[in-house]
Amino acid sequence: MGNLFDTVKENLKGHEKSIVLPEGTDARVLEAAVRLAEEGLVKPILLGNEEEVKQAAEKAAVALNEIEIINPETAPYFEELVENFVERRAGKNTEEQAREFLTNVNYFGTMLVYTGRADGLVSGAVNSTADTVRPALQIIRTKPGISKTSGAFIMMKGEERLVFGDCAITVAPNAQELAEIAVASAETASSFGIDPRVAMLSFSTKGSAVTEETEKVAEAVKIAKELAPELPLDGEFQFDAAYVPEVAKTKAPDSEIQGDANVFVFPSLEAGNIGYKLTERLGGYEAIGPILQGLNAPVNDLSRGCSADDVYKLSLMTAAQSL
Repeated sequence: MGNLFDTVKENLKGHEKSIVLPEGTDARVLEAAVRLAEEGLVKPILLGNEEEVKQAAEKAAVALNEIEIINPETAPYFEELVENFVERRAGKNTEEQAREFLTNVNYFGTMLVYTGRADGLVSGAVNSTADTVRPALQIIRTKPGISKTSGAFIMMKGEERLVFGDCAITVAPNAQELAEIAVASAETASSFGIDPRVAMLSFSTKGSAVTEETEKVAEAVKIAKELAPELPLDGEFQFDAAYVPEVAKTKAPDSEIQGDANVFVFPSLEAGNIGYKLTERLGGYEAIGPILQGLNAPVNDLSRGCSADDVYKLSLMTAAQSL
């Protein structure tokens, strides 16, 4: 199967995707931008006051060369974006409010994505998750048929690649939302060269326990199969029945998922967050994400404790989502 990022880079060749990085004075972001520009697979766009960005680059000992820097306040199409913003918000904001919003780098960057001037956005090295996600939900919005965005992690160990969702956004999804998360997680898997086989997890396998919680997952399975009838998907499963063929033969002998799932949908954020961290810390898997799912264009959130390598990798993955 090879390295995930080798696959991503191969897929990006010749597409010239651009990723806007709103936090243009952060040393980690600058280092990642230079690396992306040198590889030539993704075009980074830095936001901020040009002099301040250049000073930060000098302090970080990185050479920006031909990397594009945009100052929201002096961009020649600022007024055009103000008009686009007011129209998109459909009366919820005045022109004056729009101008104020668009001096904020996250809002400005999100508008670049919305208007097609960039293919995706990566933020969160300095700003909070809310600062990154709120403009995306207000402007880019979720795809038709998706009521809420969700967050998945790609879990990697050796050549194995798994997708875990939702581990970042929706606290207590109902059956409909859980079904949407399953379909979106399968799409995320496909974006990164993983042929999705989806297991919807619970503490019960195929009715071995019947509670409100297990029935929610069983209902979500039915809805997901209606949403994506061609997708190999089943549940409800305990994790071992979804992952271990020998257990699947005993617990779910008639299922199309026979211990060979690679996309795992958790019944709640509590379970998903605990599950991915256990897999990372005890299982020795690398966790890449969270990758935001369900938006009309890719926007992804970094941890404020991220490294330059994290910014670089998430930028590549965001570009891959836009293919």
